[in-house]
Amino acid sequence: MTAETIRLGISSCLLGEKVRFDGSHQLDRFLTETLGRYVDYVPVCPEVEVGLPTPRETLRLVGTPDEQRLVFSKSGEDITERMTSWAEQRVRLLEKEDLAGFVFKSKSPSSGMERVRLYDRNGVPNKTGVGLFARVFMAHFPLLPVEEDGRLHDPLLRENFIEAIFVLKRWRASLAQGRSAKLLIDFHTRHKYLLMAHSVESYRQMGKLIAEAGNLDVDILYRDYLQQLLKALHVKTSVAKHANVLQHILGYFKKQLSADEKQEVITLIENYRTQLIPLIVPLTLLNHFVRKYDQPYLGQQVYLNPHPVELKLRNHV
Repeated sequence: MTAETIRLGISSCLLGEKVRFDGSHQLDRFLTETLGRYVDYVPVCPEVEVGLPTPRETLRLVGTPDEQRLVFSKSGEDITERMTSWAEQRVRLLEKEDLAGFVFKSKSPSSGMERVRLYDRNGVPNKTGVGLFARVFMAHFPLLPVEEDGRLHDPLLRENFIEAIFVLKRWRASLAQGRSAKLLIDFHTRHKYLLMAHSVESYRQMGKLIAEAGNLDVDILYRDYLQQLLKALHVKTSVAKHANVLQHILGYFKKQLSADEKQEVITLIENYRTQLIPLIVPLTLLNHFVRKYDQPYLGQQVYLNPHPVELKLRNHV
């Protein structure tokens, strides 16, 4: 494993492994064939790894959101403690994998990260449950990027998640060079507009930390910065925030662009703001101007090229 490797935890069935209760799988071709070209997956199947056979009786969550129990649907056998004990050991083992995130199987009573069916005392389901392993994982790694296969069909959520794991890839590549105030300032500078697209307030808070970089113990500095970085990435981007960043970038070309060129960019930003066109359109033109007018500061901005273009993520947001 190198600093260039993205290690991503994933529910085993999404890779095509026949581990579901009925012996089937839930192969997700985007995850395996598209994103899979850029990541190494660490598969986890809670139900098989805890020792259940395949096929097996279905499981369900019962109780309340604060007191969920994991039971077999027909027999009623309760395996909550058994699964919890296994999950707590498993997440400690996963610490060694240096994961950049996790993709869970939606709706699963063991792995769904939200809106899992939870049956009340009358046997009536409501979508307020969280899969038992997913709950333990997210409590153990509270700031790590997580998603589930169903939510990844949403273009904005997909782009946010994949952007975050590529930020962590660059973070680990930076760590591989060593730890110093200079290296951290360089990382922060390159990610300025990406961070602003998530949260201007987070970017400002991180800037205050960076301003004290030379006065802080380097280990404390890096610990606090990473925590703030992950918190910022948890804040979702939006059309309005992207449009604001695009306007900031346009401001760097005041002296170079002709009136027609400037108006073309303004029109595209407005068309994006009103969702007539996707983000990739104004970004393509701005990237063109960065190269044409040799803008070195913008040329190093990760925001303009945050992940492989082959993923086509910004074609749909």
